[in-house]
Amino acid sequence: MSDGDFSDERIRAGFLDAAVAEELPGLALRWAPVERGSGRSNRALRERLAILSDRFAGAQAIELRQRPIPWAYRVFYRHIGLDPDEQPTPVEALALERLQKGGFLSNNLLDDALTIAIMESGVALQAFDADSVQAPLGIRPSRAGEALDGRPGDLPLGTLVIADANEPVSLLFGAIGSGRGVDRRTERMLVASIQVSGVPDIAVEEALWLLLEALESG
Repeated sequence: MSDGDFSDERIRAGFLDAAVAEELPGLALRWAPVERGSGRSNRALRERLAILSDRFAGAQAIELRQRPIPWAYRVFYRHIGLDPDEQPTPVEALALERLQKGGFLSNNLLDDALTIAIMESGVALQAFDADSVQAPLGIRPSRAGEALDGRPGDLPLGTLVIADANEPVSLLFGAIGSGRGVDRRTERMLVASIQVSGVPDIAVEEALWLLLEALESG
């Protein structure tokens, strides 16, 4: 599958800094617009969360990290200096929350949709307020003097970030800038997937399709 060659025409290839692409082969970002905000979840999603809770009980949640896609994110984390045991990958963080709370609890439409799509695919996903970012989205190192909204001081030069056309909007696998995330005032969203080496293209497209489908069901 080449950049931009997706079966779902809403999914678009994000930009990637050339030096980062050379250093971290397999890293990619895909994004898609969603013409709605979050809001209350619905019965169908709550029922899907209950089924997921049964599927990912204790043993399954513990074994999750050994599966190919979660393992690929663990390898990538270590490669960029993150400890996945201290800062869990997205799918492991949800599995841990399931163990702590006894199930996947419903929160809102977006959070429920993210939980379903991440747990079903293993792929890392994020969402942004479309009116607070300037598409397109992509991955690059931070530049001198750049900061992330809501965090004190400038970012260390070369920090990997998700950026829009103008500035960083999120750390890669980290905090979203203040005002960039989805809240009650959000009317339109951009959803994004982060692909790393070892995660197949088809899994990324499936993850975004699952997320879009769940959001549109509300």
